[in-house]
Amino acid sequence: MTGTVEMERPATMPASHDGRGHKRPSLLTLTGVELRKLADTRAGLWLLIVIALGVVLTHVVMLATAEPRSTANFAALMGFAQIPVSILLPVLGILAMTGEWTQRTALTTFALVPARGRVVAAKLLAAVVIALITTAVTAGTSALANVVAIAVDGDGSWTLEPEALLGFVALEIAYILMGSAFGALLLNSPLAIVLYFVVPTLWSTLGAMISQLRSAAAWLDMNTTSMPIGNPDVTSGEWARFGVSALVWVAVPLFFGALRIMRREVN
Repeated sequence: MTGTVEMERPATMPASHDGRGHKRPSLLTLTGVELRKLADTRAGLWLLIVIALGVVLTHVVMLATAEPRSTANFAALMGFAQIPVSILLPVLGILAMTGEWTQRTALTTFALVPARGRVVAAKLLAAVVIALITTAVTAGTSALANVVAIAVDGDGSWTLEPEALLGFVALEIAYILMGSAFGALLLNSPLAIVLYFVVPTLWSTLGAMISQLRSAAAWLDMNTTSMPIGNPDVTSGEWARFGVSALVWVAVPLFFGALRIMRREVN
């Protein structure tokens, strides 16, 4: 007697599940994890503390040395406070990208989230969120410093042009993503930090010293193109130069760095 056995067809896995039937975490959850990891490590925590101290120190220096004292106002205080933030915040982006490879936790991370592209996207979103939070905190401390300026016969003006605020936000996002790009491309924290500071500085020096490179540096030097950004009278041409330099120093290395992360073998 011959019988037939009907095989039950496996159901198609929902897009929100991985290949093993487990519900994968959302991109929002992964971003929250990456934000928490930035402060979980000793290096990341101390870097955040140093950034905060740097912002406070710039306020103290400006209030103590502004000549004439009437130049101390909200816009000037916030603009001056962007200096330590723009220098140190990219290092946080580097540490975020190199953390798994430096601390040898890549196997655990990519075992829990096999889609490496989602991990990279979460790291980049976390970097943008940190830049926005840092800008907001800087605005808050600048407001407190402006209150002090009013008490010591400072200008006390609260005027901040929308173009200036947009410039501050754009600069912080661009710089932390630039640090993330270097980290993703090199996957080594010390090397990425050193090259992040050395290579752009070397290019700026060459662009200033060699006349044949000056026209190219006007478009491809982030240190040069970022200077007008944050000024209320920034022009569309200056924004265009900044965008081209960001494409070269942020988008291109980030693209190849993401490819390297997704293809590199985890030992």
